[in-house]
Amino acid sequence: MFELGAPESACVLGPVLDVPVIDLHEALSGMDRTALPRLPHVAEVEIMRHYAHLAEMNFGVDSGPYPLGSCTMKYNPRANEDAARLEGFTGLHPYQPIASVQGVLELLVCLQEAFGEISGLPAVSLQPSAGAHGELAALMCFRAAHTANGHPRTTVLIPDTAHGTNPATVSMCGYKTVTIPSGVHGIVDLDALRDALDPSVAAFMLTNPNTLGLFEPQIAEITQMVHSAGAFAYCDGANLNAIMGVTRPGDQGFDALHINVHKTFSTPHGGGGPGAGPVCVTRELARYLPGPLPVRLDDGSYGLVNPEASIGRVRSFLGNVGVLVRAYTYVRALGGHGLREVSEQAVISANYLKKLLDSVYEAPYDRTCMHEFVLSGSRQKRTHGVRTVDIAKRLLDYGFHPPTVYFPLIVEEALMIEPTETESMAALEAFAEALIAIDREAAHDPELVRGAPYTTPVRRVDEARAAREPVLRWFPDEG
Repeated sequence: MFELGAPESACVLGPVLDVPVIDLHEALSGMDRTALPRLPHVAEVEIMRHYAHLAEMNFGVDSGPYPLGSCTMKYNPRANEDAARLEGFTGLHPYQPIASVQGVLELLVCLQEAFGEISGLPAVSLQPSAGAHGELAALMCFRAAHTANGHPRTTVLIPDTAHGTNPATVSMCGYKTVTIPSGVHGIVDLDALRDALDPSVAAFMLTNPNTLGLFEPQIAEITQMVHSAGAFAYCDGANLNAIMGVTRPGDQGFDALHINVHKTFSTPHGGGGPGAGPVCVTRELARYLPGPLPVRLDDGSYGLVNPEASIGRVRSFLGNVGVLVRAYTYVRALGGHGLREVSEQAVISANYLKKLLDSVYEAPYDRTCMHEFVLSGSRQKRTHGVRTVDIAKRLLDYGFHPPTVYFPLIVEEALMIEPTETESMAALEAFAEALIAIDREAAHDPELVRGAPYTTPVRRVDEARAAREPVLRWFPDEG
């Protein structure tokens, strides 16, 4: 925007001063700035065109299929947006008297009850702001419970298919991470888990279905083993959209779960926007939840209470309420049968797409998958010198957002694909045809694939440099 406009351009006029003029330098004890800030000089129309141009360059869920594995980038009904933007919600102030916010408290209590029913874990705090934040809140509850029992313990076990946030959360909570390898079928190696469980273990964190898109069929045995060692079983709920309405983590023996509300229950994920990661726990752990919690009082009104041994606040006020309103709208609009249908459709979509592709791209774990699956570009790399990142970049030229690549780390040249329940059969087939066409291109003109993309506003960027030398602030050219 700084390249637009001219020094004499402006689009903001300050209001007429209606307070006494003071000496700012004196009022701020000399802490006022000594030079004017460098701001762009643009007219209103130039600003509008600038942002409209950026929007046209962007690819989002409204632009086309967005099969980003493990991140559930699906279309979200606009009715949910309308609900969140009702003046009754947007006009609230965090410091309003309790008596004047009964409506939103009722909504939050009902949402807590819905998540308790869906998860099988009846005690819920909506405070955490994102999935990783929910993980942290749950581990803090575990630590509080172990400490109350006289032994806080020192380590947390995670499988090698874990989301990257899991070990980061473990470290933030002051525990040491121990990684459990997967077996040949892509699920937890029970012998390795059994060997690692000892009195130092505070918890085992597991995503189910895991990041290979595979349901852990031995889950009851896993949670029983963890409990026998005196540890807690934690479910990373990032993939809840594959099982909701079908099975419940609480019934599988998990003690806690976080829900990525901004993925599974409306509100697009990603882009740094607001999210919410409610944490659900057993009744035994309810006393440690972050508070205060919205509750229904005996007289039928709504209020706030702190659990008796709460770990305290993990966020200001009651969380990202706008995101929670969208989630509540989503749950009420679909109902129990509708939520189950969402999961079933996600699983059907993933298996249909996998079947279209697994004769062209290697499928290292060729089992019936859940909502996502992982293919490998190893054959294309080995035979044609075309890597997975080249295939992903070429997909952009076909009008598709690429899937997640090189994750999970246990799959060489990984392509992690999550089609979601909201894509039509025609969209799935078009996506498969694009990947099949790229395979043909890799065989006949590999340089074409290695040079992609060609049709995007920005060609291939130096991703390693962007990650290692990020430039996140703009500085004016003093010359």
